[in-house]
Amino acid sequence: MSTREQILGGIRSGLGRGALGADRAAKLETRIRHPTVNLIPERSRLPHAAQVELFVRMAEAVSTSFSRVKSLPEVPGAVADYLARHNLPPRLRLSPDPALDQIPWNERPLLEIGRGRADPADLVSVTPCFAGIAETGTLMLASGAERPATLNFLPDNHIVVLKTKDVIGTYEEGFARLRQASGQPDADFMPRTVNFVTGPSRTADIELTLIMGAHGPRRLHVVLVDDEEA
Repeated sequence: MSTREQILGGIRSGLGRGALGADRAAKLETRIRHPTVNLIPERSRLPHAAQVELFVRMAEAVSTSFSRVKSLPEVPGAVADYLARHNLPPRLRLSPDPALDQIPWNERPLLEIGRGRADPADLVSVTPCFAGIAETGTLMLASGAERPATLNFLPDNHIVVLKTKDVIGTYEEGFARLRQASGQPDADFMPRTVNFVTGPSRTADIELTLIMGAHGPRRLHVVLVDDEEA
């Protein structure tokens, strides 16, 4: 029995449901392999260009900031401008994802680039993004060896590089993309974790006072690259 089966079996036992019958297990397996689409909000059923604008509008409403550039070579300049605007040192912790290797970081030699997992001393992280969800202005971040989840939460400033071609309408489309990218039609399509991030971290649990950065970055900035739109 796998660890996953032990955990799920323990949950079923705690709920008093007993062992999962063969018929029920077969129905659940079919549902996983052939998921049905839920109710889709009308606002996300738009042409792609309008979805991009909806994504930006929804994300800005929850304090996400944006830089829009026309091509990947403009990304280092946009990142450097962000650092200067917030009086931050020119040090970045980059995800080791090959997607970021396409960006000519050496054109900004003053930027100090580190790759790999974040640690508490890192102020700024830069990661790619699996998808942007227009429905709610949410970033869909899939983790793995090349995309450490620590980069999404430890640094106070999280910079995300997102191509407009990766802006989609709904969460359902995001999971369909994960299945397609993995080549696995069943439950094995999931990466280590999937984080849905809508704006910078905040909480008002204590005396209804808004605190930024309680469980993640104080600032979330998206560099939106338009050159893939066509």
